[in-house]
Amino acid sequence: MNWLKIIIWFCCLLFSNNIIQAQQKKVSSQNQAWVGFIHNAKLNSKWGYTADVHVRRNNFLSAPSFSVLRAGITYYVTDQLTFTNGYAHLWLSPNNTNYKVVVNENRIYQQIQLQSHVNKVSLLHRIRNEQRWQDKVSNDIATDTINFSNRIRYLLNITIPIFKNKKLPSLVLADELMFQFGKHIVYNTFDQNRWYIGLKQSFTKELSVDLGYMGLYQQRENGFEYIYNNTLRLFIFYTPDFLK
Repeated sequence: MNWLKIIIWFCCLLFSNNIIQAQQKKVSSQNQAWVGFIHNAKLNSKWGYTADVHVRRNNFLSAPSFSVLRAGITYYVTDQLTFTNGYAHLWLSPNNTNYKVVVNENRIYQQIQLQSHVNKVSLLHRIRNEQRWQDKVSNDIATDTINFSNRIRYLLNITIPIFKNKKLPSLVLADELMFQFGKHIVYNTFDQNRWYIGLKQSFTKELSVDLGYMGLYQQRENGFEYIYNNTLRLFIFYTPDFLK
């Protein structure tokens, strides 16, 4: 397998998303900006931690979308295979600009991550299982009710060097599929698909930046409405080496 076959594999994932979109009934689109800071560190040969902060805004920067704080404890089976258990809290702003009530969501998650290489191409597979407790809001009024759901996410992230000089950026392709289940999940078991293309620039062994375009296609609760977000995404990765 070479880098061309990997790109074909990635395109097949996007094609599966197009099949889903072909079944759509009503789609609205919006523009977003998403900034994330992801921090991972290994404390010894077997244990480490992860923490990340995300802010996403609608109309690029003019209106809030959501904010997330997440942290977890990671167990290293090997340097390439890890298991993580953690907690996250999300603040979700209403889509209706006339509404004010922010939805709070608590999450517990379990994650398996595998990294590998095919020649010079880096592959990252991640499966994340999330238990989600989300406040129920109706017509901008908190109902004191909490909806529970379980969401399963699969991410494939591909990093391809495009220059011989390692100081120059690499191409990044990614696709993440999400499915959810629960008593209140009736018409939207398919939650969303996120595909991404961008450039990754490493400044040091510990600090890198990932900048590019993400298309986010999400099914809404009623099952016949969909949202497509054109997203400018900036992720900052900081991975200090405490074992030097």
